Amino acid sequence: MVSAPLALVSAVPALAQDGIAAHPIISAAPLAVALGAGGFALIAMAVLRHRQADSKSARLKSAEQIAGLRALVDEYEALLSGTREVTVLWTENGGGAVKFLGQAAAVLPPGRQPESVLQFRTWLAPADAERLAAMLEELRVDGHAFAVSLNALDGRVIRANGWVLGGGTALRLRPAFLQPDDDTALPASETDLNSVRTILGLLTKPAFARDGNDRLIYANAAYLALAKTLGRGGNDLEPAELLDDGQLRQHLANCAASGKAVTLPVAWPGQGGFELVEFPIAGGRAGYLRPVDDLIKPVESGLAHISGIIDALTTPIAIFNANRELIQFNQAYANLWNLDPKYLMLGLDERAILDKLRTQGMLPAEVDYQVWRKQHLTSYSLTVPRENEPWHLPDGRSIKVISAPAGPRGGVIYVFEDITERLKLESSNKAFSNVQRETINALSEAVAVFGTNGRLTLCNPRLSELWRVPMSELETSPHIDQIAQSCGRAMPEDGASIWRELKRGIIDLNPTRSDTTGRINRADDKLLDYAITRLPDGQTMMTFLDVTEGARYSKVLKERNDALVAADLLKDAFVENVSYELRSPLTNIIGFADLLASDAGTLNERQRSYIDYIRASSVTLGVLIDNILDLASVDAGIAELRPELQDVTTLVDKARAGLSATFPEISGEKPINLVVDVEGGMPPFIADGTRIVQVLYNLLSNAARFSPPGGEIRLSVTHRADRVLFVIEDEGPGLTDEMKAAILTRIDAPTARQRGAGLGLAIVKTFVNLHGGTITAERREPRGSRITVNLPRDSAMAAVAE
Repeated sequence: MVSAPLALVSAVPALAQDGIAAHPIISAAPLAVALGAGGFALIAMAVLRHRQADSKSARLKSAEQIAGLRALVDEYEALLSGTREVTVLWTENGGGAVKFLGQAAAVLPPGRQPESVLQFRTWLAPADAERLAAMLEELRVDGHAFAVSLNALDGRVIRANGWVLGGGTALRLRPAFLQPDDDTALPASETDLNSVRTILGLLTKPAFARDGNDRLIYANAAYLALAKTLGRGGNDLEPAELLDDGQLRQHLANCAASGKAVTLPVAWPGQGGFELVEFPIAGGRAGYLRPVDDLIKPVESGLAHISGIIDALTTPIAIFNANRELIQFNQAYANLWNLDPKYLMLGLDERAILDKLRTQGMLPAEVDYQVWRKQHLTSYSLTVPRENEPWHLPDGRSIKVISAPAGPRGGVIYVFEDITERLKLESSNKAFSNVQRETINALSEAVAVFGTNGRLTLCNPRLSELWRVPMSELETSPHIDQIAQSCGRAMPEDGASIWRELKRGIIDLNPTRSDTTGRINRADDKLLDYAITRLPDGQTMMTFLDVTEGARYSKVLKERNDALVAADLLKDAFVENVSYELRSPLTNIIGFADLLASDAGTLNERQRSYIDYIRASSVTLGVLIDNILDLASVDAGIAELRPELQDVTTLVDKARAGLSATFPEISGEKPINLVVDVEGGMPPFIADGTRIVQVLYNLLSNAARFSPPGGEIRLSVTHRADRVLFVIEDEGPGLTDEMKAAILTRIDAPTARQRGAGLGLAIVKTFVNLHGGTITAERREPRGSRITVNLPRDSAMAAVAE
């Protein structure tokens, strides 16, 4: 509001100037600014006043809510303080202080302060005091709730419940509903009448209180309702006596004489029987009427005749009455939940049992435990038995729970069954069945299992493919006749007839019948091998295997094998005939060559060289013929060794003579340079001399063929322990890896002298193996090769050892 006049005053000098005043828009600008500033100020003031009003209203509302909450807390504390129990609170915001609510006299001896509740040893039995202290420590440290029954020093039974309360913890102590001499939850002798009124008012059974003059001064609603039903009248201020005068006098006399709780059986027409229980309290007496059918131990109830049977059963059973109080259980129930039988006192509320089991981690893990418990407790409204969903416990067990009504007065019977093993067996059986089915489906054979009624119980897709029957039809467990009809439609030529023949093997119930196999030759050129197997359970399994391709391959292979056998026979006959047929003309050639060589006077130098070539080639050809015959004898399995004591030097000389005959000096060409080195003092050598000479000759001639003209070939003979070593070294092109892998298989070299098949080396390998020896080949640096023959000194002993 102040900014608007200030803006107008500051604009007056500007308006007084001639140039500016001449323009109407410029002259109006200061006025507009002043009006805008004033408007903004008014709006800001209105918003500020509105926010101040809202803030004041919110503070008033918060103050009212706080006052209401405080009043509600006071009401709750007053309510707790008036109950016959003690509640101890350790709150998060209490700074470590302990808060006590309720009447300490409910659990402590008279005159004790509430703080004495935590001094457990002063009012509890020593064992129970330590037990409660330990559970309280677990509650405050780990948050483990508990609900237990404790024995006080004065003989009473005290119920203790501990639970987590927000960021703190709470402990509630109260007298149990069942006491050693009294199975209700009425106050002890040191209580006052006001507390008695409060407790009696909570009971559902008819209850009353008397003053010191035995005058009836209080009755609860159930008592007044019963009195009204019996026509006795009365009201809250002056309750009516239910007993007759004589019966009442006698009863009061018994109470006065006893000084303890006194019971009296009573009955009224139409109401059934009751048990009157009356006991002394401070300033008078109190009592209640308990229906006979509601007794904790059902002596006359419908369950009485089965109590002994329940105790003897191994099936866990627990029975609760309509008030959810435990009235019967067996040892199997306590073992199932690992509960101490001392804890399972008759009259224990099922909700307390469930809470304890949850605290111990024995109940199924549920997101909302309260909702789960509420759903479970609906069993009390059942009219017919119900099987609940299995409880899958954290320890791996699975429990089946069956709930059934306990009788016309309400309650529930729980039957528990540990189905862990059964579920495991079912799971294993299901897994086994799945594996079995997958295995059968993966088989290349068609499988069909028929029951004793002739219906298909198991099959795989291969059966559908092989017999052209839709899988959807096979999955309906058709009879074998239906399968025959389907096959007849799919294969009109012979489908139905084949299955009619197979049916005989399936429906044959002869206990001595044996399994059968056979082959089916279908009209579509399919060949099927089938097998009918009788199963232990009386069913019959039939398998089919398509062997069409296999039979074709087998036929082709058989024909080829027959051809190979015939060719081998022809080869053997050819080798034998050729060898013998070649030897006769070869002998003539050698003879005539020797004859011509002996008549040297009539031949010129050139003719004599030709004769030498003829003689050398004839010797080589003779050796080849001998090798062929030897190979033929080895292949025929008739080759034998004739081991004898041999002179190594003589054997080497024979091989050298053969080599000289094969490679003579012709036309001045320098022959092979053979160097022999035989170790002195060679031990006795027992072998087949002829075969050893063949081995050495073939190795030396092979080296000569692959060595350059005039190249050195060295033959060394040594011994090591009981072995004799023959080492042949040459200066040829050496061995390739392929040649070593094939064991001395040479390749053709580019020169004319390096000709020759590997026949000689095959003979070498064969005879060395027959002697029990080995042969190795390796390169020499910079060129050449080395072949080592390792033979035993006594080939006869080596043959016996093998």
